[in-house]
This record gives sequence, structure tokens and C-alpha cells, in this order.
Amino acid sequence: MSHAERILMGPGPSNPYPEVTEAMVRPVVGHLDPGFLALLDETNDRLRTVWRTDNPLTFALSGTGSAGMEAAFVNVVNPGDVVVVGVNGAFGERMCDVARRCRAEVVRVEAPWGQPLDPEQVLAAHPNPAVIAVVHAETSTGVRNDVGCLSHGKGDALLVVDCVTSLGGIPVEIDAWDVDLAYSGTQKCLGVPPGLSPFTVSARAVERFVERPQSWYLDLSMIADYVSAGGARAYHHTAPISMVYALHAGLGVLVDEGLEASWERHAACGAMLHDGLEALGLELFAEAGHRLPELTSVRIPADRLPDGMDEAACRRALLDRYGIEIGGGLGPVAGQVWRIGLMGHTARLRNVALLLAVLGEMLDG
Repeated sequence: MSHAERILMGPGPSNPYPEVTEAMVRPVVGHLDPGFLALLDETNDRLRTVWRTDNPLTFALSGTGSAGMEAAFVNVVNPGDVVVVGVNGAFGERMCDVARRCRAEVVRVEAPWGQPLDPEQVLAAHPNPAVIAVVHAETSTGVRNDVGCLSHGKGDALLVVDCVTSLGGIPVEIDAWDVDLAYSGTQKCLGVPPGLSPFTVSARAVERFVERPQSWYLDLSMIADYVSAGGARAYHHTAPISMVYALHAGLGVLVDEGLEASWERHAACGAMLHDGLEALGLELFAEAGHRLPELTSVRIPADRLPDGMDEAACRRALLDRYGIEIGGGLGPVAGQVWRIGLMGHTARLRNVALLLAVLGEMLDG
């Protein structure tokens, strides 16, 4: 089966929820059509439920998770502001890059790849930062960083959290954790194609928006003005209609299942995968106690791969023969670690069983 044929097969183990597929082929209306605006409001209400927040400024930013990251920084970071960033993977590094482009003074708090950040070190890194930024679920390593314990010591700092790989898969508690700005992506645990960044902003962060952010398109003050005006809308940009349809449907599936049930499903799949990989004699990369159930990082010894295959060729064989797509390592662990995603619709025990059976046959084969 070719890659194109696999994509055209429709809903299945590696495709979006059927409800999402159906939503994306709905007739497209104008982005200011009253019916669409009603659906957009309902989508934002569903996002508040999933984010566990009452923030009025909660919406889907038109752009992927990286656009959400940039929007978070450009709207609250002034030149010369001190920004403390936790770095234990590729997306903590990206936060540093974005903050530097805002001409911030970046203070890095580092942990080795595969290990979690020490929250106390993050809080002690500077006496009075403007922003503290961390990645909740580090996609490059499969590590969960503690976020809730940062609220007690952040003082006047705004807390920015990357939830791209965590939202919908593990507990995220925006209001309870006193998070000020958070962003996610649609293509991970929400089970929706990429293209939108779920976003939420506290009232405290809105009060500290910079007057003229570097980006016009990502200027959240324009959207905040519409919200404070009681929902009246003026033209800002053309919303991606079909993507909003898809997100509305995906959030509907998640809300119907229940957040706790989704968290439990992801946890069960992650536990089965972790146990199965270790039973195959493989070493999990992320530190025990901080491993993500929805994204598992595992070392793949070169001497256990099929003859004539490197790790990239082995991953390609898994995709071509079985329709199983596995991510390779990034940065310093490229070529050494695989990243196995079980997110949204793909977090099913049957998928774990298939993967473990195939790996058991392929390794040392």
C-alpha cells in the first residue's frame, strides 16, 4: 500500500476521528456568517472546558502551535524584559529563540534532555522576571515538567506554558495552576489536523499586553478589544473555516468522552507501551515519574536493528509495511531515540498491541 493510498482510506487507526473528517467537508460559509460565528463561540466555550479556565480571552489562533508560542511572547515581552525559560528539550530552546527576538534578556534554567526541570531552580533563577516560560510536555524528549508548583513563587511574573502535546492527554489546569498564557496545537491529543493553536490568556496578562507588538497578525489586543466589547466583532483576519469546523468537532468528541476519561485512556496506553518496550529489553529515555503517556521516547540500540537497516530505514519500513509512523530523535539524541506518539484517536490499546508485536518481530530479526 502506498502512502497516498493509506491516507485516502479514510478514518482508521492513524486518521482523525470520523466526526472531524466529516466536519472538514461541510460546506464553507463566509467567516462573518452568523452561523459560523455561533459555531465559533461554541468552539471557544469548549476550549474553556478543555483548558479548565474561565478566561474570556480563550480562542483558536489561526496558525500552528509555533504561532501560539510566538503570540504568547510578542504580546507580553518588552525589549529589555527578563524572561526565565526552562530548557530541557527542543521546544524550550525555541522559546529562548522567540524571547530573544523580542529583545528580552533571557535567563536559561537547564536540565539534561530526558530529565525534568527543577521547579525551584526555575523560580530562583531571577528575583523579578517579567515572564517565566516552561514546556509542560516536552515533545522532543517525552518528559513532563511540573507546572502547578510554579504558581506559589512566581510573584509578579507572567507564567507562559507550552501545552502543545499535553492538552487533552494529561491534566492541564489553567486556573488552578495560575497560568497566564498557554497555547497548544490541534494535531496532538485533540485528534484534529494541524492548523490552529488553542490559546488562553488570563485577565492579568491582558492588562500587561505591550502597546504595539512586533507582529500585527498576532496582536492579541485587537481580539481582546472585541471580547471586552461584549462579543462585537470587527474584521481582523479571515478565519480558516474548515479548520474551525474540525476543531469544533474534535472538541465535541473530547467533551463527550470526558476529560478524565481521555486522560485515563492515554495513561492506560502509555503504561502498556512502557511495560511492553521494557519487556522487549529496550531502555526508556525519559526519567521515571515524568514520562508522558502520550509520547514515549525510547533508545533503539543499533545492534538490534534488522541487518542492513539504520534506525531511519527501520522507521520507514514500519510506515511502509504496517502504517506505523514513529518520530526520530531531535538535536543531541538524533539517531539514538525514537519518539512514539499515542495521541487523540491513536491512543488505543489495539495500536499499542500492534506496535509491540511488530517490534518484537523486527528487532533481532
